[in-house]
Amino acid sequence: MQLSFCKLRTHQWCFLLFNVLLFHALLFGADFVEEYLLQPFPGTYTDVKVLEVRERARKLDMTAARGNISQQYTISNPQACSGQDLFLLVLIFSSPDNAHRRETIRRTWANRTHIQKCLIRTLFILGSPTSLSTQATVLKEVELYSDIIQGHLIDSPSNLTPKTLLAMQWVVTFCPFARFILHANETAFVNLMALGDYLLTLRRHPEDLYIGRVVHQEMPDRDPNSAHFLSPGLYRDKYFPDYCSGSAFVISQDVARKVIVASAEVHYPVPYDVFVGICARKAGVVPTHSARFSGERHIRYNACCYQFIFSSASVGDEQLDSIWQDLGEERRCSLLETYYSLVACKALTYLDKFSFFNTGSIREADSHG
Repeated sequence: MQLSFCKLRTHQWCFLLFNVLLFHALLFGADFVEEYLLQPFPGTYTDVKVLEVRERARKLDMTAARGNISQQYTISNPQACSGQDLFLLVLIFSSPDNAHRRETIRRTWANRTHIQKCLIRTLFILGSPTSLSTQATVLKEVELYSDIIQGHLIDSPSNLTPKTLLAMQWVVTFCPFARFILHANETAFVNLMALGDYLLTLRRHPEDLYIGRVVHQEMPDRDPNSAHFLSPGLYRDKYFPDYCSGSAFVISQDVARKVIVASAEVHYPVPYDVFVGICARKAGVVPTHSARFSGERHIRYNACCYQFIFSSASVGDEQLDSIWQDLGEERRCSLLETYYSLVACKALTYLDKFSFFNTGSIREADSHG
């Protein structure tokens, strides 16, 4: 028996419409709620400590200290910006061992020097390797590309916070005219064209901008047996302040200055992105949420979807090449194509999440069996 849509009764049409609306509400509802609830309100700074941090950041001048600051870097590359008025400075946090990944990024999403005639510059932020052969490879990259900043600290997960501070210190010292700074993990894909177009549409002066996928009311790890344990004696609050996921986020130049100043009073052993959020709060900077940043989630690939989003986490080398080839064709998706691509991307991404949990449950059951 064939179903004829023309012969559906009113209550049947209502039932279909209800299910379509329910599907879209479940798919996009969380993003709409986040966009509404996690937007910053205009700041009124009455806290004396916040005002002090903001004033010290405003007066911060690293010019006289450039020589001493350079000594904190194995490769300081002080001429990387050359006094240029950069629209966007892209900082990609990379491990010294991952030369192949850096090469892939250079020829794919970071292979841009302008966005609508506005200048951008891409640099890789590295710590020091434990291997002399790895350091030799890094030095060869410097000779070829001159796009590496390397700090005097061992590159390890436990040093991500000081590595982040070294990067922001470098920006304020050697690239003070960069209007926006993108902080990105090397495992991510970033759509610089879409992000740049968005930043160009901002109607306000680029001040106090701290935008990414906001993590809201995350609780510190209070498990003493956990590697990320944080005792109430060190951090008393029930929740961390809202912060942008470290996979990819953007700050304005003044926020980098404020984070540096505020960091002198922050001594918590927390993840680097949480650390930036804590420093931002001490400076009266509120993160802005955008669902176009994926946070730590990998977005299933779709050409029109990837033309719209700003970032996707955990993208492999081969996929980066194919994504770049698709986006390089300059095909513009229509509004309808973009909408249905976003529906497909989100649905497949959620299915991936559920399959991950199911796989984890099966493995756990097998291990107990």
